Amino acid sequence: MANTSSALSINVDVLKKMTKMAATEIDGVAGIPNKSIDLKGVVKSKNPFAGVKIESVNGALEIVVYIIVKKSANVKTVAEEVQANVKDKIQTMTGSAVTKVNVIIADIEFDEPEE
Repeated sequence: MANTSSALSINVDVLKKMTKMAATEIDGVAGIPNKSIDLKGVVKSKNPFAGVKIESVNGALEIVVYIIVKKSANVKTVAEEVQANVKDKIQTMTGSAVTKVNVIIADIEFDEPEE
């Protein structure tokens, strides 16, 4: 029997879904923004990534995830937990190395005023 090698290929959209899932598992994360934003907070129309951006650099993954934080959460703690959880989940599920997880606070969720 011939020795055949196989490679795993995962669609970037699947990696983005895994990242969103891992980020929203953290207590204090209200969600992931639906609209793409740049660092100046302006809605982007060119090359939107809707809250998660993934790049493959030398065979390893670099991830940027935008999150919406609950107003009662400690932003620093939430961001650190998101970084750790995203890195762990992606590496465990895919076997690919994750060298960087940047977390950007896109917004803070305030409770809607009751009428």
